[in-house]
Amino acid sequence: MIEWGRLNELRAEIGDEDLADVVEMFLEEADEVVARIAAGLPDAEMEAQLHFLKGSALNLGLSDLSALCQEGERLAGQGRGDGIDLGRIASVYQTSKSTFLGALAKGDAA
Repeated sequence: MIEWGRLNELRAEIGDEDLADVVEMFLEEADEVVARIAAGLPDAEMEAQLHFLKGSALNLGLSDLSALCQEGERLAGQGRGDGIDLGRIASVYQTSKSTFLGALAKGDAA
């Protein structure tokens, strides 16, 4: 789920042009993080990567992705990284990304 209100708040704070830059940078970095975590990482590194993704996703209103990352971060922090549903994180990210890009292309979001 995407919280469009959060995205609109961010747009009001930084403007359309800077929002487009933030979104582009997020998607580039998130693609890399999702690929890294999908390959599997030691718990400490997994925790750090999920922490980054969680915060970035929350900033752009990607609440479902942020919640999954928070749970994964918690598990990794407890040394239980093998309990993280990495496939679900990747799937939710890809769905959110597609929805986000579709809305941006139509001019509905940014």
